[in-house]
Amino acid sequence: MSRSSNKGPFVDPKLLKKISKLKAGDKTVIKTWSRDSVIAPEMVGFTLGIHNGKIHVEVFVKEEMVGHKLGEFALTRKFVKHGGKMQRDLEAAAAVKAATPAAPAKK
Repeated sequence: MSRSSNKGPFVDPKLLKKISKLKAGDKTVIKTWSRDSVIAPEMVGFTLGIHNGKIHVEVFVKEEMVGHKLGEFALTRKFVKHGGKMQRDLEAAAAVKAATPAAPAKK
């Protein structure tokens, strides 16, 4: 469920306070646990350490990210490939095929 439009987007006030203390272009990583905060235009150009439940994932904020939530950029689950042994065999065969040089075309 989304937040009411008349309330506006949620941005953690502590996070905004930390950002306002730093200068733009500063390479300091700002650690935050507030994954539900929306990225505001003031955050552009800063590196945020967003907690994913285990570690802080460093994310450099760009203009395209404004309006999205911080948690979208720090995944909480590690993707493990599908397939198993059969998939590994197929990938190995494709790698061998790509490594062999192509035969010259006949005229």
